[in-house]
Amino acid sequence: MLKSFALAAGAATCALALSACQDQASQGGGARDYISAVGSSTVYPFATAAGEKFAEATGNKTPKIDSTGTGGGFERFCQGVGGDTPDISNASRRMKKSEFDTCQKNGVKDIVEIQVGIDGIALGEAQRGPGFKLSEEDVYKALAANPYGKPNTAKTWKDVNPALPAVGISVFGPPSTSGTYDAFKELILGKGCDANPEMKALKASDADKHEAVCTGLRGSPYYVEQGENDNLIISKLDKNPDSLGIFGFSYLDANKDKIKAVPVQGVSPTYDSIADGSYPGSRPLFIYVKKAHVGVVPGLKEYVAEFLKGAGQGGYLAEKGLIVSPKAVSDAANAAATNMTPLDGSVLK
Repeated sequence: MLKSFALAAGAATCALALSACQDQASQGGGARDYISAVGSSTVYPFATAAGEKFAEATGNKTPKIDSTGTGGGFERFCQGVGGDTPDISNASRRMKKSEFDTCQKNGVKDIVEIQVGIDGIALGEAQRGPGFKLSEEDVYKALAANPYGKPNTAKTWKDVNPALPAVGISVFGPPSTSGTYDAFKELILGKGCDANPEMKALKASDADKHEAVCTGLRGSPYYVEQGENDNLIISKLDKNPDSLGIFGFSYLDANKDKIKAVPVQGVSPTYDSIADGSYPGSRPLFIYVKKAHVGVVPGLKEYVAEFLKGAGQGGYLAEKGLIVSPKAVSDAANAAATNMTPLDGSVLK
C-alpha cells in the first residue's frame, strides 16, 4: 500500500507520503481506509448526502467530512500528501493562486478542480421581520467600515436609506475563513461600492486602496460573525426579528418556516434566479481532489462520481438546495472527474 502511494504521489512527494503513512502507522492507525474531506460549510450538506449514498452503493465506509470553512479547508488540504492529510477540499469559492502555490510548495502537485453546482449568497430575516428590500449599495453603506473612504456613522437602516425601516443595523454573518464571507464581499459589498463612480475609478488607479475601502467590514454590533455553523445564524434571526443573516441559499431553502428571503436589487434568491444568474449573489461551488490519493484511498474516484451524479439534472442534491450547473460546466466537471485532469494554476487569481 505504501509503495502504491509513493508511486501515485510521484518522486517529488514520495518522502512526504511515506513519512505521513509511517507516522500514522506508528500511532496504531494503520493506512486510512476512508475518505477524508474538509472545507466549506455551504458544501457540507451536499458532500455528506453524497457520502451516504456512496457508502450505501459501494459498501465503503462513509466519508469523514469536517466543516472548517473554505479557507480553513484549503489550509489543511495544502499541508501535504499522505494518510494524515485530507483527500478533498470543499469550497464555496474558487481556490486562490496563493493557496495553489502553498499546495505546490508542500508537495500537493496535482489538484483536480471540479465544479459541483451553483449556490447563492442569501440575505434573510425572520418570518416576522420588517420586510427588508435592499440594494447592493444599501448593504455597502450599512456594513462597510469606511464607506467611500469615510468612517461609517450609520446606526439604523433609515440612516442608510430614508426608505428603509428605522431599526438598528444588525447582521449575523460568516467569519473571514468562510467562502461565503469572501463571496459576499465580492458579489454584494464590492458591487455596492462600485455603484459610486469615484470608487469604480479607484479600482483602476489603486486596487489595494479600493479593496480596503470597498470590502472592509465594520464589527459588532453591526456585523457579527457567527462561526462556520449557518444553522446558528438561522436561530439568531428567530430570536432577533429586526436583524438580517447572510448564508448559503440552501440554508434559506431548508428553513422557510423560520426565515424569509430579502430581495437584493429587486430580485429574491430562488432556485431559478440563481440558476439563470439574475440574482446578484450567484456563485459556483467546487470540490478539489488530490490526484495522488486516487487509487490509494478506497473509493475516492467513485465518491466524486457519486457527488456529480447527485448534483446533476434530476439529482437528489437539488432537494437540498443545490442548483445544477449549466450543461457546459457540468460536462467539464464530469470530464475532469473521469480523467482526474490537474488544475492549471495559471488560470487562478
